Amino acid sequence: MHDESRRIEERVQRLHDQRIKTAVYAATVPFEVEAWQAPGEPVPFEEAAAASYEPFSMGTPWGPPWGTTWFRMRGQVPAEWAGRRVEAVIDLGFTGDWPGNQAEALVHLTDGTPLKAVNPLNQYVAIANPAQGGESVDYLVEAASNPDILADNFSKTTPLGDKLTAGDKPLYTFRAADIAILDEEVWHLDLDVQVLRELMLELGEHDPRRHEIAHALDRAMDLLDLDDVSDSAAAVREALKPVLSRPAHASAHTISGVGHAHIDSAWLWPIRETKRKTSRTFSNVTSLADEYDDFIFACSQAQQYEWVRDNYPKVWARIQESVKNGQWAPVGGMWVESDGNLPGGEAVARQFVHGKRFFMDHFGIETKGVWLPDSFGYNAAYPQIAKLAGNEWFLTQKISWNQTNRFPHHTFWWEGIDGTRIFTHFPPVDTYNARFSGEEMSRAVRNYSEKGGASRSLAPFGWGDGGGGPTREIMERARRLADLEGSAKVVVEHPDEFFAKAREEYPDAPVWVGELYLELHRATYTSQARTKQGNRRSEHLLREAELWATTAALHAPDYSYPYEKLDRLWKTVLLHQFHDILPGSSIAWVHREAEAEYARVARELQALTAEAVAALGAGEPRAFNTSPYDRAEVVRTGDGTPVFVEVPASGSAPLADTAPPQPVTADGLVLDNGLVRVEVAEDGTLSSVRDLRAGREVLAEPGNLLRLHTDLPNYWDAWDIDKHYKNRYTDLLDASSVTVVEQDPLVGAIRVERSFGKGSTITQTISVRAGSPRIDIETDIDWHETEKILKAAFPVDIRAPHSSAEIQFGHIQRPTHTNTSWESARFEVSGHRWVHLAEPGYGVAVINDSTYGHDVSRTVREDGGTTTTVRLSLVRAPRIPDPEADQGRHRFTYALLPGATVEDAVAEGYSLNLPLRVADAAGAPEPVVSAVGEGVTVEAVKLADDASGDVVVRLYESRGGRATGTLRTGFPLAGAQITDLLERPLQDAEITDGAVTVALRPFQILTLRLRRG
Repeated sequence: MHDESRRIEERVQRLHDQRIKTAVYAATVPFEVEAWQAPGEPVPFEEAAAASYEPFSMGTPWGPPWGTTWFRMRGQVPAEWAGRRVEAVIDLGFTGDWPGNQAEALVHLTDGTPLKAVNPLNQYVAIANPAQGGESVDYLVEAASNPDILADNFSKTTPLGDKLTAGDKPLYTFRAADIAILDEEVWHLDLDVQVLRELMLELGEHDPRRHEIAHALDRAMDLLDLDDVSDSAAAVREALKPVLSRPAHASAHTISGVGHAHIDSAWLWPIRETKRKTSRTFSNVTSLADEYDDFIFACSQAQQYEWVRDNYPKVWARIQESVKNGQWAPVGGMWVESDGNLPGGEAVARQFVHGKRFFMDHFGIETKGVWLPDSFGYNAAYPQIAKLAGNEWFLTQKISWNQTNRFPHHTFWWEGIDGTRIFTHFPPVDTYNARFSGEEMSRAVRNYSEKGGASRSLAPFGWGDGGGGPTREIMERARRLADLEGSAKVVVEHPDEFFAKAREEYPDAPVWVGELYLELHRATYTSQARTKQGNRRSEHLLREAELWATTAALHAPDYSYPYEKLDRLWKTVLLHQFHDILPGSSIAWVHREAEAEYARVARELQALTAEAVAALGAGEPRAFNTSPYDRAEVVRTGDGTPVFVEVPASGSAPLADTAPPQPVTADGLVLDNGLVRVEVAEDGTLSSVRDLRAGREVLAEPGNLLRLHTDLPNYWDAWDIDKHYKNRYTDLLDASSVTVVEQDPLVGAIRVERSFGKGSTITQTISVRAGSPRIDIETDIDWHETEKILKAAFPVDIRAPHSSAEIQFGHIQRPTHTNTSWESARFEVSGHRWVHLAEPGYGVAVINDSTYGHDVSRTVREDGGTTTTVRLSLVRAPRIPDPEADQGRHRFTYALLPGATVEDAVAEGYSLNLPLRVADAAGAPEPVVSAVGEGVTVEAVKLADDASGDVVVRLYESRGGRATGTLRTGFPLAGAQITDLLERPLQDAEITDGAVTVALRPFQILTLRLRRG
């Protein structure tokens, strides 16, 4: 037989694209359209319905950036269309190949009932099937003219990322608004041909099945009447039946399809627009559920459900009905799909607490899995946190984006820092927006790493971010691919079902230990520093407010614990931990609003804490310690006077004139407190840091070296930092001023001022305080650079085989060498409050109050010694998607802690981030709880969420070893239970001599519910 492949393939493509697809709608009549441009921000339906509309013609430009245009569309179904399937088809002027992040609309009936959204790949709204003929159609369409920030493939800066700079030039040109007949036979033929053609092109050239499909398509095309596609479509479909009905191979891979619409809670649009995106997509999804009984939609992010509940009650009612019918599957169990690295441990716990409670309260469903397809790496505490929240499985896809190393598994057990394992899956289809194309089906099978051990994978399908979610076309593809020779098999099912089958099939799946590090998007540890600082400070202010509110509730009879306020504030902070807000990868509008929200949260939490402390009664000035560690340090009174105080963990003490161990001296540019001796050079660097206790020099080279690097990644400016940034830099050694600014027996301080670059300035105050080896560097930056990153280096004279960085409820060790490509790829990593370097017998920590990104490297000197350098990433200057990212003022503190153990680093990390609070009080009661035992660290103290009055304490083992100890209470203890994160009892805790006995494995998290006597 002659090879006819090319002729057939070209023929099929042209007939499909130019004749079959164009005949899907058999006839159209236009709507009569009027328009009203809403002024400013979006308005309620009632206001739009009462507005004055003006005639609007197709082909007219509409929609200023971030605007809302309401269109009134009126029409009538022609009488002769009786018996046909009739739809409205609306093209707002969709652009590009991105189905989300552009124009989109929600179609309402005139009584305000939302019907369905209109999106680039989902432009229809059902009118009647079958039509009676003569039906009147009257819609009000809320159309959003959101700018396409992705235009030009992220290669150019744009002012469109904020309504303050976007201008008012219309973005779109309305193309069509029609009432149309859907020719169902042609529509099905279109899908038959698509599925077969795409499968054919993915099969090997020597695969008989490829040629069988080709010739079947060729013969079928002979039956297509080019002058009457509609009447000939049935015959063409009949000819294709045999080739579409051949069953899949017995060993064919099975893909569990799960409807999905990944909607970023903010990204290239503000939060206010996400509220509308969710309503549009969820309208589509509930409509599709009415059409397809076998459709199942998995949806995470309780925050988005709440938005719909509060703003679109009719859509919310439809969601509730779909959940009851088993077609809508709440998943994920988190308030939002948060970043996987940056939120603190307690915040990750609260993501699950608030998320899972929402789904249980509103649907009676406890979610069983963690659904995080798009976060930028995942911390090694996740398995334990997830399991303690009642989860059984974990799903993500993003690790497939690795820049250097291919992750070796798709189905595996993920083991966290404490030893907890959770069953985990990475969809080999490598997308969370699948549509079951031939290429995707082939890719999933080709990529799948578990061949021979397992035979199934999961594929989330549907258009996200405003694309409208799953479509009927995708569902039809799934039906055709359910059992088709040459292809993987598709079954649409709940993700819980997939994970149950996958675990049963592959119980001995391989194990991956430690963090799931994404070898990409490493700059998200640093970009938009003010957003990150707002998160860090909010987390610690929440801890403080809960502790002192609990103290007041236990000891002040007239005080009421602020349950509702704390709940609301926690949810605000959790929302802003979304994986495109906290990482700094959103447009300017998002980060401008985030900074304002963090400021509001701080004000409210400061007021709540002050109110709680005041409830304890007026009296003398006292220092209040929210840290879980005892402290002996310098605090400043209201007029700035330094005072040395000793304060117990989670307690308070009067501002007495306690004498420090040894006073601070300032001799020229040398600060000495008997514990450390710090020499500041004329260029402003630390020329020497001598640990007087150990009798050794800490630095191998000048410390606090500020280095300005050129920082232009290959792609994704706000997200990425590529290794070549290291090759071009300037050391900031031209200090304009180095001056002693404080000489006090309790505090010595030297101020260093610098100017550089495009008018940027840095003022740093280097402080040594009595009784502490910690050297604080308070930093004030006025930043005006572009495409730069600023780092602060501490080269220490330590041969450290690994660095230890704090993560959620513990820390992780990373090698300092680059023996393999895996270690080499970790050239920028994340940590929380501290990084620790050590050799046997001696260690050093670098502490911070708001930074996350850092790098650690080591070199061997000519004298044979080893220099290990930790460099904090302080601030960046990406230009896309926010051209003004990080510009302006930044204030933060980082510190060097010589002679530090890991436990010292933990304690000082809390101290720097939880400064002592000075307030008047009439004496304070005992701390609510006091933990005794090395490594036993209290993370949260609060009242139980059920308002029972029980006290809930969350603690963990912080050193990485076993810990035993006791937890004593400052109130009569009647009983204690160990609970899960949702405060549900697991078992009784042991009480001995009125204290709870605690025994923890390395990095174990323990939640205790304490009943008051």
